[in-house]
Amino acid sequence: MKKTDQDLPAKPSVQVIERMFALIDVLASREEAISLKEISERTGLHPSTTHRILNDLTIGRFVDRPESGSYRLGMRLLELGNLVKARLSVRDAALNPMRELHKLIQQPVNLSMRQGDEIIYVERAYSERSGMQVVRAIGGRAPLHLTSTGKLFLAADDAQRVRAYAMRTGLAGHTRNSITQLPVLERELSKVRQSGVARDNEELELGVRCMAAGVYDDQARLVAGLSISAPGDRLDEGWLSKLQAAAHEISAALGYKAPPEGTPRGALSLPVR
Repeated sequence: MKKTDQDLPAKPSVQVIERMFALIDVLASREEAISLKEISERTGLHPSTTHRILNDLTIGRFVDRPESGSYRLGMRLLELGNLVKARLSVRDAALNPMRELHKLIQQPVNLSMRQGDEIIYVERAYSERSGMQVVRAIGGRAPLHLTSTGKLFLAADDAQRVRAYAMRTGLAGHTRNSITQLPVLERELSKVRQSGVARDNEELELGVRCMAAGVYDDQARLVAGLSISAPGDRLDEGWLSKLQAAAHEISAALGYKAPPEGTPRGALSLPVR
């Protein structure tokens, strides 16, 4: 199929900037310094052109020259990256994807974060004109083990931390479906680690079911959960892929890069401290 202009990646209008981007991409592909010769070969640029551009980037501290004839990315990129990271807000990154997801499913979408042994709802997308729906109040709290997002955070903890949580909270239940025994919770968390998603089957409130997917930052740390809440008989498993896509979009906006395909899901969850 022939690609249209919109399908093709945008290119800088100034040739030297295009070449500079190519050089930076090559440097970013390796942790150690790279020789001028290899950089020239990999970019297809003449060695003299490569040297001239790298020299200018070195003056601006975008590139370091640890020794004559070799180059690596410079500290100026780290400084600028930290400035961008400081401006990033999970809530701001989530708003548009949440609204788009709500348009698709016509059910409330929640953004929650962990605070101690609870989750706190920090944002929501819903419509007052929709029919029967489950709307969580911003600022509302709920125990980790009774909520889909809370289970994501518990699944990111190691076994010792999960046991400590169970001891502190006593795993108090709210409904007849609530998980109140540690072995049952551990089995549930194992499923979450395998699938990468979590569910609440009327465990916090009878008649309400939820599904959640994780939101990760640039360090692959779980920072929030995106969830759909609906009356128990209306939760549609077909929403799951849409939920995961929205969570991935938010994560990408925070700088998260998905690991290579084939990486075990359990390897994605880092301890939340």
